[in-house]
Amino acid sequence: MTPKELMISRYDAFIRKDWDYLAKTSLNQTIEELRNSVPLQWLKLDVLDAYESIVEFKAYYREKNIIKVLHEKSNFIFEDGNWLYESGEFYNSKIERNGSCPCGSGKKFKKCCG
Repeated sequence: MTPKELMISRYDAFIRKDWDYLAKTSLNQTIEELRNSVPLQWLKLDVLDAYESIVEFKAYYREKNIIKVLHEKSNFIFEDGNWLYESGEFYNSKIERNGSCPCGSGKKFKKCCG
């Protein structure tokens, strides 16, 4: 499994709230920390770049009926034959008003959930 594939599988695990898998594929996150994370409705994942041990992505989610974006550059480490999530650098990003809406409607964000 590559860092990009692991990141996508971790996104899917967040949707399923599979805290065991998320903790197992992380260097530092515990099940308790993950369970206490803010409950969100994940909508869409865009992988922007993936190279060596770094994956940059935007994950769109709905929180209190507002759509937001988590923009992160994740660092992975190869340990004991497996890639693990190590840490992330977060960016202050906004959803582009003229981009497609992350809710999946096919409309522009400004004409839909924006």
